[in-house]
Amino acid sequence: MSSNIKKPSLFISLVPVVALVTLLVMNIYIFNDNAALGPNQVALFMAATLCAGIGLFYMKIPYKDIEKKVISSIGLSMQANLILLVVGILIALWIFNGVVPAMIYYGIKLFNPNWFLPLTCLVCCVVSLATGSSWSTGGTVGIAFIGVGQALNIPSPMVAGAVISGAYFGDKLSPLSDTTNLAPAMAGVDLFTHIRYMLFTTLPSITIALIGFSILGYFYGGTGTDITQVREVLTILESRFNLTPFLFLLPALVFFMVARKIPALPALLMGCLLGVIFGLVFQQDLLRALIGPEMSWLQIYGKIIEMTHSGFAITTNNAMIDSLLNRGGMSSMLNTVWLILMAMVFGGVMEATGMLEAIGNAILKMVKGTGSLIAATISSTMVINLTASDQYLSVVLPGRMFRASYRKFGLAPQNLSRSLEDGGTITSVLVPWNTCGAYFSTILGVSTLSYMPYCFFNLVNPFVAVIIGASGWKIEKLNEQEVIEEEYVSSPELG
Repeated sequence: MSSNIKKPSLFISLVPVVALVTLLVMNIYIFNDNAALGPNQVALFMAATLCAGIGLFYMKIPYKDIEKKVISSIGLSMQANLILLVVGILIALWIFNGVVPAMIYYGIKLFNPNWFLPLTCLVCCVVSLATGSSWSTGGTVGIAFIGVGQALNIPSPMVAGAVISGAYFGDKLSPLSDTTNLAPAMAGVDLFTHIRYMLFTTLPSITIALIGFSILGYFYGGTGTDITQVREVLTILESRFNLTPFLFLLPALVFFMVARKIPALPALLMGCLLGVIFGLVFQQDLLRALIGPEMSWLQIYGKIIEMTHSGFAITTNNAMIDSLLNRGGMSSMLNTVWLILMAMVFGGVMEATGMLEAIGNAILKMVKGTGSLIAATISSTMVINLTASDQYLSVVLPGRMFRASYRKFGLAPQNLSRSLEDGGTITSVLVPWNTCGAYFSTILGVSTLSYMPYCFFNLVNPFVAVIIGASGWKIEKLNEQEVIEEEYVSSPELG
């Protein structure tokens, strides 16, 4: 790079961020829930253009350097985008084959409305612990719980909050989770030490969340529930789909594959293939209703392909069921893919210009002790979730920035790995333009800003972590030998 390149000041670094936030606020005011259908994508692109302009004309950074970083940033999101497209197919096929309708049907029959929200959270905790994936949890049982909640007249944002709280509890603690493995790798600590250490902040947080959902359930559970409407939902599902407990074998098989450490994308693709087979076996009457009594294999193939790209479609003359079941398909995910691409462009430009680093360094300067170091770490992960728009970067970049600082304060690396997860992993879903926020708002059909107030676990956990850090409780220190080892591992001369 040229020696004429300037380093950005904090003021300059905040200009694109303030511009982005201003544009997003204006979009929400003008377009409401439709802001994510295009306006926010344009806002991200405009903010990225502003940032690139500052980099090119003020900081004298070569265009090729910025372009290279942007392309690299987009590359980081491609796995997430591929998973999104496959999940769109999965949703359509799992509605068609009766898996999602069966989950809704049996959920309505088994769940007490007053305890629906805490039970939803607990079930999602178990599923995500078993699979290590908040995305898989939300894209399968999460969709079903939204349907059950609608039938019981429980507001969908509350249900979405319960789903997300449970999904991220398991994602944060499961040894199968990507971020649960990534955080200790960045901090330099073994996996199970990291998981054990997270329990001290995670268990109090999920307990508070469950209490919150229990209180909500007391006030909202069953309030205004129309028994006639519930019976109508059950009757329509029974009449349109062949509902049997055998359908639950399909999600069980997919969860088993994920638990056996098969990567998410192949596991979901297998779920799609099995979804077609289950549909052909269990839903022949539904196929005849959709195609006609004299259906051919060519027509069946055409209908399945139509579902995979446009989503499942059925008319039941019940508006709630139609809105719930008429969804899925690759096309339903395109706005989310577009949003993620624009978010990664913005994050890439912020990183290429050094503005992301400048903001992180400014936060680091405020560190005066253990409590403020942990608070600064968590704050940095949130800033990167807001600016770089990617959960993994919110773990990786602060992990790099703060490792030496934790060693300087004589703190064991598990303090850093825990803080990375307490901030980075679980707040990503609260940002509308982050990959995680975009994903969950799309699959659950609830805008990020609508479900955010009810994501009790995700909101509480960072505060619990900061309070514990400030109190000094369960803050592991390095002994002299560990300090020497840390200095050896982190020495830049040793590469």
